[in-house]
Amino acid sequence: MNKKRIILITGMSGAGKTSTMAILEDMGYHCIDQFPVKLLSELTTMILEDSDPRYDNIALATSVRDFLEFRKVFGGLDMDVRVLILEASNEELLSRYKQTRRSHPMLLSNLATTLDEAIHAERDMLNAIKDTAFLSIDTTFLKNNELKSKITQYFSLKSQPTFSISFISFGYKNGVPMDADLLFDVRFLPNPYWIEELRPYSGNDACVYDYVIEGKETKKLLKKLTAFLDYAFKEYVKEGKNHFTVGIGCTGGQHRSVAITNWLYDNYKPRYHCFKQHRDTRG
Repeated sequence: MNKKRIILITGMSGAGKTSTMAILEDMGYHCIDQFPVKLLSELTTMILEDSDPRYDNIALATSVRDFLEFRKVFGGLDMDVRVLILEASNEELLSRYKQTRRSHPMLLSNLATTLDEAIHAERDMLNAIKDTAFLSIDTTFLKNNELKSKITQYFSLKSQPTFSISFISFGYKNGVPMDADLLFDVRFLPNPYWIEELRPYSGNDACVYDYVIEGKETKKLLKKLTAFLDYAFKEYVKEGKNHFTVGIGCTGGQHRSVAITNWLYDNYKPRYHCFKQHRDTRG
C-alpha cells in the first residue's frame, strides 16, 4: 500500500504559493491553504483515519512563520512528506506587491512597519528553514508555464522520491538563482562574446559550445569540477537528499555558462535524474 503524500508549501509571500496550489489541484492534489495551526491534530487524524481518497494526496500551503509547526506534526507520521519552498528576489517581490497593492502578512501582523522591512524579516525566517526543502524554486524569472513544468516534474502523482539534479545557467548581471545549492563562476574562461562571428549565438549552438568546451582552460575546469561533483552527489544520496541544484554563471548567461551546463547535463544524465534550464538565454 502506497503511503499518503503530503506536500508542505511555504516560502516568501508573493513568490507564487497561490499559483502553485492551483497547479497541484489540477494535478489531482487536495489543496488546503493557510490551515489553522491549532487544528493540525484534527487534520492529521482525519488524514490517517478517513478512507476518503481526497486525503491520499494533499498539498498544504502555510506561512514561513507557521511552517515549523506543520513540519513537526507531519514529519513524525508515516507519510511521504515533501517540502516545497518558493522564493523570489527582494526586488521582484517589491514589484509584485506594488502591482497588486496587496498588504504583506508581516505588515498585517504588525511585525514590520514598511514593505521592505517585511520582506527582509520574512527572508530571515526563510533562511532558517531552507535546509528542510525537498525542492526550492526561485520564481523571479519564471513564467507560469515554466512553474507548471517544474511542479509537474517533481510532484507528479506517478513519481517516487529519487535523487535528481538541476543544472541552471545564468548571467551574473541578472542576479544569481536563489534556489541553487552550489554556484560556480566561469567568467574566467575565454568569452565567445568577444569573437564577432560567435557573438550572435549561444552555448546551445555547436559553434559556441565547441569553442567553450574544447578550450584548454575548460578541460582543466571540467576535470576538477566533475571530480568534486562525483563525490558530492554520492554523499548527498547517502544523506538522503532528494534534489540538488547547481548554478553555472557567466557574465550574461548566453555563452560559457550555457555550454558548460549542457556538458554537465549530458555527463550526469546517464547516472542521475537530471534537468537543465538556461535562465537568461535569448529567445
